[in-house]
Amino acid sequence: MEPVISVVVPVYNGAGYLEACFASLAAQTYRRIEVIAVDDASTDKSGALCDRWAEKDPRFQAVHLPENRGPSGARNEGVRRAKGEYLSFVDADDFAEPQLLERMYRRLTEAGADVCACGAEGIRIKDGPPGVFSREEAVRCLARSQPFGFVPWGKLYRTSLVKDCPFDEGIFYSEDLLFLYQLFQRVEKVCYLPDRLYHYVCREGGQMQSGINRRKCTALAVNDRICEDAALRFPEAETDFRQTALEACRCLAVLAVKKGALEGRLWDYLKLLQGNLRRHFSWKALARCPRKKDAAAILALSVSAAAFWGLAAAMGKGGQG
Repeated sequence: MEPVISVVVPVYNGAGYLEACFASLAAQTYRRIEVIAVDDASTDKSGALCDRWAEKDPRFQAVHLPENRGPSGARNEGVRRAKGEYLSFVDADDFAEPQLLERMYRRLTEAGADVCACGAEGIRIKDGPPGVFSREEAVRCLARSQPFGFVPWGKLYRTSLVKDCPFDEGIFYSEDLLFLYQLFQRVEKVCYLPDRLYHYVCREGGQMQSGINRRKCTALAVNDRICEDAALRFPEAETDFRQTALEACRCLAVLAVKKGALEGRLWDYLKLLQGNLRRHFSWKALARCPRKKDAAAILALSVSAAAFWGLAAAMGKGGQG
């Protein structure tokens, strides 16, 4: 029997998390699924665990990439192999409630929507009431990260949409936001379930736990592409996207000061981030920062990289790293 829903799991050195993730997918109450585990050239036992699950559950298949392509490349490979009419992403270190796919599938088909998003545990996203959103409304929700955030998981998509809108494999930070922004331009309706059916797990050794490098700064290209495009296509969401761009610059600058540079000179990264922040700065965007200390840090970086460094140190966020 052909699967109705394809679940793509990008895997890289996730051996400590995979059992819980795969077990939660095997226990889904909606049974007509396939699970495509894409091992992104892991150096731990992840590949063997993917093979073991493929052997014991015929709905699972293991794909082994010969070289590391990053989460975007792994997701794209899984999407390429997907056979279901609908598709969902689950990260290898996360897990799902048993009703995740059934509830999203039922809601999506009842609403005649192209995407269904649900609530999640373990991540700071403001919930909202259940609803159905037009394309323009969905883009605005995405810009505000409310009620659904700019993460690819915790959502069910029409597979055809995702196949026509692959992840940009040249972007290594904020690639999720770019993917969703481009995909939402192709939808007619997005529906939302507030139930927290997805569990996000903050993994040790994640991107925000190591220093800054060129790959992480590819987020600045996402800032440029989305803010410029939104100004033309979705002007009502432009300020919110600019606020998101300011926040990305702030986060990366804090990371640089706290953790240091993995390559190159730390000061050069701060100047690069300052230039991007200034390009997207507006007082309206600054006013939408949810926390005063974050707004103060953004303002400091817009004025002077040295001022930001001093403020970050004063807030206890580290010195040179």
